[in-house]
Amino acid sequence: MTTTPSPHDHAVAPPTGDAPHPVSRAGVGETLRLATTALAPMLAQGIIVRRPRLVRLADRLQVDDRAVRALQRSRQRHGPGLLRLRVPGRSLALVMSAADAGRVLAGGPFTPATREKKAALQHFQPGGVLITDTAHRPARRRWNEHVLQMDVPLHAQAASVARIAAEELGPLRAAGTWDWESFAPAWWRVVRRLTLGDSARDDVALTDLLAELRGRGNWAYLRRTDTAARARLLEGIGRYLERAEPGSLAATVAAAPDDPAVPVADQVAHWLFAWDAAGIATHRALALLAGHPDHAAAVAAEIGAADVERPDLPLLRATVLESVRLWPTTLAVLRESEGPTDWAGTRLRPGTTFVVASSLVHRDDETLPDADRFAPHLWADDVAPAGTSASLWSMVPFSAGPARCPGRDLVLYTTGVVLAALTGGRRVEQVAGRRAVEGQGIPRTLDHTALAYRLS
Repeated sequence: MTTTPSPHDHAVAPPTGDAPHPVSRAGVGETLRLATTALAPMLAQGIIVRRPRLVRLADRLQVDDRAVRALQRSRQRHGPGLLRLRVPGRSLALVMSAADAGRVLAGGPFTPATREKKAALQHFQPGGVLITDTAHRPARRRWNEHVLQMDVPLHAQAASVARIAAEELGPLRAAGTWDWESFAPAWWRVVRRLTLGDSARDDVALTDLLAELRGRGNWAYLRRTDTAARARLLEGIGRYLERAEPGSLAATVAAAPDDPAVPVADQVAHWLFAWDAAGIATHRALALLAGHPDHAAAVAAEIGAADVERPDLPLLRATVLESVRLWPTTLAVLRESEGPTDWAGTRLRPGTTFVVASSLVHRDDETLPDADRFAPHLWADDVAPAGTSASLWSMVPFSAGPARCPGRDLVLYTTGVVLAALTGGRRVEQVAGRRAVEGQGIPRTLDHTALAYRLS
């Protein structure tokens, strides 16, 4: 196993030089407009688990384009500083620039454990690191980084990933055609085997239970917690962890130092939740390969030259990163201030929620020359030294700073291997769904459930 740190995945550095811009305050009418145009569509689609019918509607209406335009209009009116919304009983600030996103994500007095996130995620992982309090967070964060082998491009289970992907995606490749309804079950078989072990391959009931609890999480504090179902989920995960089957992350967990401060099943529940987004990104990445034949040809050559058991696939990693940049699976990145914050002369009270709208910071065509183009070169190691695209602090598909995803390298390796198992040596064509074609503006909203492909 290589232990060379991935040069494109170090913690984001805070902006230097320019001071933050002054804070502005939206009026009641503007707050309502931004809430209905930029924030409500995120909630409607499902923050924790997607609602397919509303995802289809979002694609039809291109809601992310509408959100970007609304946010840009507000920025033109107020400037690039934080924009406070008039929300009764809350202090809520929209982040309107890449530099300010960097300031928030870099750490300091900002925690990822916002009240909204706690209310949503406690439905299925109350002890997960992302919603852990300040006292317990360092131990749980260290544990996740150790087991997921953060900054190690090839995880200890890399050979298992390649084998599992080949076995589970082989039938789709042999059929030569697939859509979301056939891809998603194969993806989840890969996830269950990789995370929990081969014996979990067909335990659809476990991941269906997780999906049910995630559905409750979409409603956050508006939905009662089903503590009995949550207990069944965590107990089910725990049984697989006890088996610690070779070739799985469960085996890596078993080999990790025991820490009573870390509720292990809760951390694994979060991994399973995160793998769902990775599957969506992978399915969308195929649209980029289908629509960009020159890049697809370079990817095919990369796959052909790669080590079969432990392939290193930088072009496919970049393709997946572009998938997540162009169509973020995390619709908004939230941080909350843990104390009073002085921002450009404005005193923001403790508990202020800072909202980084991914649709703006990833696809801001007023500031980003590649906002609406497929640009895999942005993720080459020599131009992305901080885990961001061309050092733009906000363009972080796997978040950034102290809360950046510790499983980033494992996810990118797995998604690349899955794409290689599906497409190696063949040309992929898109046969359904909205297209992302070279030389045309790439849509800001893309319904992954409508996409279908065939091999030629």
